[in-house]
Amino acid sequence: MLNEKLQDYIDSLIQPRQGILAEMEEYAEINGVPIMEPAGIETMLQLLRLQQPDAILEVGTAIGYSALRMAFALPATKIVTLERDEERFNLAVDYIKRSGLQRQIVQIKGDALELEPEVSEYAPFDAIFIDAAKGQYRRFFEIYSRVLKPGGLIITDNVLFKGHVYDNHVIESKRIRSLVKKIDEFNRWLSSHPEYDTIILPIGDGVAVSKKR
Repeated sequence: MLNEKLQDYIDSLIQPRQGILAEMEEYAEINGVPIMEPAGIETMLQLLRLQQPDAILEVGTAIGYSALRMAFALPATKIVTLERDEERFNLAVDYIKRSGLQRQIVQIKGDALELEPEVSEYAPFDAIFIDAAKGQYRRFFEIYSRVLKPGGLIITDNVLFKGHVYDNHVIESKRIRSLVKKIDEFNRWLSSHPEYDTIILPIGDGVAVSKKR
C-alpha cells in the first residue's frame, strides 16, 4: 500500500464530508464500525461516475455509509444492499430514511450467502460492491457474478488486509492467519479468473476492480 506520508497527502486533498455523512463517519470511528477508507471510496465513486450504472448491488451494508455515498454521487442509480447484522441494518434504515434517499436504496436483511433469490428480483446489475465477511469473498463473487451484466464491474474492498497478504511477518492470531490465507487465495483466484480482467489498486485497504468480459 502507499507509504504513510503519501497516503496522508492524498487524504488531505479529499474534501471533508458534511451533514449526515460526517455524522456516520464519527459514529463508525467511535463504535468500531468498518467503513471504506477515504481514498478507497473516492476511487470507487470515480469509477462508478465514469461507468454511470443503472443498478448497483452492495454486499455488506453495515450502517449504510457506502450505500449513501454511492446514492449521493449517482442520483439516477438504483442501489440494492444486503446486511445480516440486525443492529447495523436498523441503523442503516434510520440513516437512509433521514437522508431522504430511501426510494433509491433497497435494503435486504439476511445472510448474503442465502439471498440470491431475493436479489435476483432486482437483477441484472451493472456493478457489484463486495465489502462483507472477508473469508467469504470468493463465495459472494461466485454467487452474485451471475447477476452481473456483461462488461459490468465488481469492486472488492480490503483485499490487501492491512498489508498482511504480502508482508511475511509472523501473525500470532490463528484466526487472522486463516483469514489472511483466504484473502490471498481469493486474490490469486480472482486475478486468474478467465471471465474477468482484474487489477488490485494499493489504495485504502486494497481495492480489487474486476471487469466482466
